[in-house]
Amino acid sequence: MSPKVKRGAAAIVGIAESDLGVVAAGTTPIDLMAQAVTRALDDCGLSLLDVDGIFAATTQSRMAGLALAEYLMCPDAYIESTSVGGSSFLLHLARAQAAIDAGVCEVAVIAYGSTQRSVGRKSASRPEWNPFESPLRPVLPVSAYALAAARHMYEFGTTREQLAEVAVAAREWALLNPAAWEKTPLTVEDVLSSRMVSYPLTVRDCCLVTDGGGAIVLVSAQRAQSLRKPPVFILGAAHHTTHLTISNMPNLVETGAKQSGAAALHAAGLGPKDMDVVMLYDAFTINVILFLEDLGFCKKGEGGVFVSDGRIAPGGVLPVNTNGGGLSYCHPGMYGLMLLIEAIRQLRGECGERQVVRPRVALAHGNGGVLSSQSTVILGLEETL
Repeated sequence: MSPKVKRGAAAIVGIAESDLGVVAAGTTPIDLMAQAVTRALDDCGLSLLDVDGIFAATTQSRMAGLALAEYLMCPDAYIESTSVGGSSFLLHLARAQAAIDAGVCEVAVIAYGSTQRSVGRKSASRPEWNPFESPLRPVLPVSAYALAAARHMYEFGTTREQLAEVAVAAREWALLNPAAWEKTPLTVEDVLSSRMVSYPLTVRDCCLVTDGGGAIVLVSAQRAQSLRKPPVFILGAAHHTTHLTISNMPNLVETGAKQSGAAALHAAGLGPKDMDVVMLYDAFTINVILFLEDLGFCKKGEGGVFVSDGRIAPGGVLPVNTNGGGLSYCHPGMYGLMLLIEAIRQLRGECGERQVVRPRVALAHGNGGVLSSQSTVILGLEETL
């Protein structure tokens, strides 16, 4: 579980993406982290001289925290490099808040970078040999998520059309985002007729493969009052792990989001109906359906119906993945930090054409491994404290 800290003890004051899509030749993941960190510090009016906490992870560096600290010339910084896949950065957020609250550091940066599109996904992240799964030659990670999707279809009657609705909604949001990779409209039929990757998931049910990264800056609630942008506070955070390999997942249609979501919402003193913006790790379309159920936005088995008829698209009843998500905006491997950046941007009212009307509270949920590691964060404006 995430460390228990005081509600609203720390605030996010700076956010930024690095370059996204396909980055310049020779760029490294640490280059992208540093680029994002300097942009995020500029966003809030701080400098590298203020940084004394560094939280980082990437599959392309064995010791990402040390590498980034050296690159930024911050040798005395408190360092945290725990890696639990794409949910790492939401876990880092909780740990950075705890570190600030304990006086371990004052200005923490959380950073990620990946060049997986430029160097190739296999070079960026090589799967470990698993004697129980590898001999069967699964196409990981997609085959693992396909198992969950197929089981959900079998148990609850979920359809491929309902899975496709998730991708279509993401694309509609992406068309409102100038930074999104995908720029062409998408229909349910387009998703269904695209190349099958691992049944029932087609290539349009799967996330993008891009370069990119991001960073956020976290300080104490008190210090946040003197900085450039309106602070966004951490109201609740929790983490839950159920397995590593998909063959050891206790239940293919129930994730650890059930536990992490309940704990984070309890810490915030809020419920699903209080959320104005929801950011869910959509590496595959089935993720969104599973997480909406497990986080309490609908009952188990009703996720397919919940996402239908544009309910999570622009103009729908619940704004989900308003940047276009990993399905249409960007997906540089470990996507969790981008969830936080968009949630904060929405709360600050900086999203232009895709801006949700007067949001006060946002939920961001990260996923790591093959539905293995789940982290939920509840964010709110000062008026929600």
